[in-house]
Amino acid sequence: MNAIAQLNQLKRRGIIKLGKRLTRFIDRFLASQSRIGDRPSFDPKQFDWVQTLEKNYTPIRKEAERLLQERDLIPCFHEISPDQSKISKGDHWKTHILYGFGRRVDSNCARCPQTARVLEQIPGMTTAWFSIIDPGYHIPPHRGPSKSFLVCHLGLIIPDDKDRCYLRVADRKLTWEEGKCFVFDDTFDHEVRNDTDQPRVVLLVHVKRPMKPLGRLVSWMLVSLIKASPYFKDGLKNMRKWEDRYAAALKAMENRPVSPEG
Repeated sequence: MNAIAQLNQLKRRGIIKLGKRLTRFIDRFLASQSRIGDRPSFDPKQFDWVQTLEKNYTPIRKEAERLLQERDLIPCFHEISPDQSKISKGDHWKTHILYGFGRRVDSNCARCPQTARVLEQIPGMTTAWFSIIDPGYHIPPHRGPSKSFLVCHLGLIIPDDKDRCYLRVADRKLTWEEGKCFVFDDTFDHEVRNDTDQPRVVLLVHVKRPMKPLGRLVSWMLVSLIKASPYFKDGLKNMRKWEDRYAAALKAMENRPVSPEG
């Protein structure tokens, strides 16, 4: 690595470190502006849009099952967002992004039209992807970037031994159930364990947190800063690369000659 590259890397790390300190300070204010309190997890019945997701479980799951047949073409989380390399290792956490970094991924949505249609009905939805975790994988403890959002998981393909496949957020253990959602605040320390021999697939959705007017304003300003950061710009660039690579790979598969039987 040359001197300029090293300098740019140090600059990037400094910006990200400063940004994390700033968001933690702002988060304390946003917590006071929350209309639903400041807890690690919430009753899904508090949110009308949860019913929209759960009622459409069957078509969403069918599209997730088709994606699993193309698993090797789907990028890992750290291949989209390099800053996640501490929690995303190897080839074990795949993310098929439908909406990410404030942008609709048209090609991915075209492959999952029913899921995209459902997501468009959710007010305040900002990010959504299929999250695929391999058997035996552990996502270590970490925290999300901002209290501006809540995170919802819709269970799609869940291992039989649910007690050994779970998300811990703060002191709470949340287990997935196929066709059901749970909602949590990812700024609390959380981790995921899949100590089974089966994959776990969920639809992960970020939704704007209900806030008082001043909280909404500060949240908008914070998100604008995040979008100006290397974290956002690199993620957007990587997402575009993977879109092109994914589309090319699928086209090659479609055009592959079929060997005659016998």
